[in-house]
Amino acid sequence: MDETVAEYIRRTVLKIPRDEMKTMLQQWGFLSEAQLQTINFHQKKENVSQDVVQLCEENSADIKQAAVLDMIYNYMYPNKRVWSVYQMKKKGDETEFFDLTNFKKIFKRLLQSALKNVTINFREYEDNAIWIRIAWGTPHTKPNQYKTSYVVYHSQTPYVFISVSVLKSNLPLLCQALLVASSYHDICEMELRSHSLNSLKDIVFKRYSQNFQTYNPRPLQERKVTPQNDLRIIHENRDEKERIQRVTWEAFGDGPQPKLEFAQYKLETMFRSGPKMDVLDKKEPFRCLVKFSSPHLLESLKSLAPVGMADAPLSPLLTCIPQKARNYFKIREKRSLFPESFSSP
Repeated sequence: MDETVAEYIRRTVLKIPRDEMKTMLQQWGFLSEAQLQTINFHQKKENVSQDVVQLCEENSADIKQAAVLDMIYNYMYPNKRVWSVYQMKKKGDETEFFDLTNFKKIFKRLLQSALKNVTINFREYEDNAIWIRIAWGTPHTKPNQYKTSYVVYHSQTPYVFISVSVLKSNLPLLCQALLVASSYHDICEMELRSHSLNSLKDIVFKRYSQNFQTYNPRPLQERKVTPQNDLRIIHENRDEKERIQRVTWEAFGDGPQPKLEFAQYKLETMFRSGPKMDVLDKKEPFRCLVKFSSPHLLESLKSLAPVGMADAPLSPLLTCIPQKARNYFKIREKRSLFPESFSSP
């Protein structure tokens, strides 16, 4: 077994939590049950990793087997990576039968013809998810197994979830291979990013309940306050808290929000001012790019009004971020990720 393969297996085993080591190695299936029985999983993790490497040496493991173990780890712990959502689009409404074998063949051929030093692994899961692991190299260097790209493609949907390595220059090539292999012609980033892959899936697959505002906000009326009105103040405060809770529920629903960490979209509006500012004659609209980031963006927005940091109800620009993401192609002009020469036929 090559020394680089042995070191990669050792480092992968060290990343696995101790309680999950035996289960994950069993899922790997490269070591027999009898071999796993010889490992003392209660010793130091470094010693466990060395025992695993020694058994892999006996079985003559190569980089393909090591990559499978890495894919199992990333599937079990997808939150260790940062994921972005991409949406693909076909010409017209045509539908084609998806052939997984053909998809793998075309995808692999396109990447390997453009970049010889690249390793590609596929793994299928029960939810129609195809996991793809790509280790990139250069014409003069071997693939770097420690800086891999991961792609999760649900074959019955136009959505792709990508976690890229440091080599972002390979992203156009990766997108082109996805388009041709899956028979789409355009792909755009939805500008949603998070460590939580499942939350991104919940948003684009509409797997969580979010209510939307169907009311008109009412301005609060100013009232004079005197000491004799203490009971009325308490009553009004209680009513105001109930109102905030109600409109927050109407906007976000009563369930937990998907864990979204990043969102952005463009705003375009006409600038309004007083006649003395001498800008009303200009026809050019005011444009800006709005970016949001938080460890838990939607829950943060949901808590703004209840904690008194914003008036209730919140603007639909904030409460409808997931909906705007799902309607990405409807609300803004498509932006290609690569030059026209890379477009799918």
